[in-house]
Amino acid sequence: MRRTPLIAGIAAASLLLAACGSNTTASNTPAAGGGGIAGSTAAPSSDTAMSSGSTAMSSAMSSGSAATSSSGSTAGSSDSAMSGSTGSTAGSSDSGMSSSSGSTAGSSDSTAASSGSTGSASSGSTDSGAASGGGVEASKVGDGGAGGNVGIFTWWAAGSEKLGLDALTKVYGTMYPKDKFVNLAVAGGAGSNAKAKLASDLQNGNAPDSFQGHAGAELTDYIDAGQIEPVDDVITSLGGEKVFPKDLLNRLTVNGKIYSVPSNIHRANVVWANSSVLKKASIDPTKAPADINAWIADMDKLKAAGISTPLSLGGTWTQVELFETVLISDLGADGYNGLFDGKTKWDDPKVKQAIADYAKLLTYANTPADGDDWPPATDMVIEGKAAYNVMGDWAVAEFTSKGKKDGVDYNYWAVPGQDGVYDFLADSFTLPKGAKNAAGTKDWLMTVGSAAGQKAFNMAKGSIPARTDVTPDGFPPYQKWAMGEFKKDTIVSSIAHGAAVSLSWNTAMQAAMSKFMSTKDQAGLQSDLVSAASDNLGG
Repeated sequence: MRRTPLIAGIAAASLLLAACGSNTTASNTPAAGGGGIAGSTAAPSSDTAMSSGSTAMSSAMSSGSAATSSSGSTAGSSDSAMSGSTGSTAGSSDSGMSSSSGSTAGSSDSTAASSGSTGSASSGSTDSGAASGGGVEASKVGDGGAGGNVGIFTWWAAGSEKLGLDALTKVYGTMYPKDKFVNLAVAGGAGSNAKAKLASDLQNGNAPDSFQGHAGAELTDYIDAGQIEPVDDVITSLGGEKVFPKDLLNRLTVNGKIYSVPSNIHRANVVWANSSVLKKASIDPTKAPADINAWIADMDKLKAAGISTPLSLGGTWTQVELFETVLISDLGADGYNGLFDGKTKWDDPKVKQAIADYAKLLTYANTPADGDDWPPATDMVIEGKAAYNVMGDWAVAEFTSKGKKDGVDYNYWAVPGQDGVYDFLADSFTLPKGAKNAAGTKDWLMTVGSAAGQKAFNMAKGSIPARTDVTPDGFPPYQKWAMGEFKKDTIVSSIAHGAAVSLSWNTAMQAAMSKFMSTKDQAGLQSDLVSAASDNLGG
């Protein structure tokens, strides 16, 4: 397989960034109370600022959902700024997760997973670390950790992403109190700023102890460059297939090895609908149209009812996300999956049809700029200015932060034509080659993959645990629904969020989509997509 090197992808992205700005990602049946965190108070919602956007490198990931308390009520808000063009403030920070007795932590800043909770934190293998990455092992939980500074690199600097990271670091401090967490988060550019700095640091031999990456194909650039180590030992110590879905582990495996530990699962193929707007056109907001054609027919009804913008849209990466969902509907899960291994050709007539359907959908949408963020597009639905928005499930935080009620003010379902298909993406953490404190990194990875860590992190971030042994108790309605869907659905990998394609391939696709937004040249888009696939698959 032939791929453009990571640095080349970064360079191409930098050119686009210079031109236009910047832009800004499941798990299974969830799990058993998360090692003493059951009944915890959810950290309220918010979302990451995505700053102005570029087509380059976006793989965009924001996050966030309003986490609720175990009673299902939304935790209060205050402090977590949600930036982006809306400038709105959403959520709050530092909500605690729960004490070992399972009682709800009532105040901000209460400690996640207090002393009694660490016993089951590593689940499948409570206190063992494993030897990989040069034979370094994670510390036993009771030993307090390897000690020393452990620098963790992310782009989670605001919103619910930061809340999730804060919750996770509290669990880390409880499990491994000798380790000192050092936050190396880089803000801005929806992750593109962070990725550019990370590429430079790795190239110059200044690797962090661990960095955030989208699980799946996006990591292949780092793997091909020899910049990250396998972490199969950590996955095994955490319980392997006993606690992580086999299908998920397969999607994390490259050349027989696993290179990251997943912290969560997000879903990309979700339609968020304003209930009252749909009712104006006599459309049932609780039922998804059967397919793309039926959805287009409903948009015609909305137009006839005076809704000028049935579909809201953001910048380039959100357009890639919408397009990938149309590909899933028109090609089916198997046909879509084949696009990434050559079994389905990008010049296939079904891809041509998907491009035509995507072009038709754009006629019902606003005209965004490359750099537009996703929150304004979601806000159009919240404010009744649009009926639909296709966005990953971090969007639920935006609805909650604006005081909207699930099932009353808004509804959600899979993009039409793909009921039973889960378009997945996952955040994960790596072991870089040359990490200064590899033993501390192993401690961090054991925390990220633990039941306690996943419960705390996902309650705050709005995603769902990657582990199958975390129960839905205490999670808000959307996350409970997503947990059930992930357990039964066919899983496919997101293009826009790095699960299906490498960073360089994603960059090429974003450039093609940005070009299409201006030209509306369907044959030209298909030609560009064929070229991008050829450059990355060979042939």
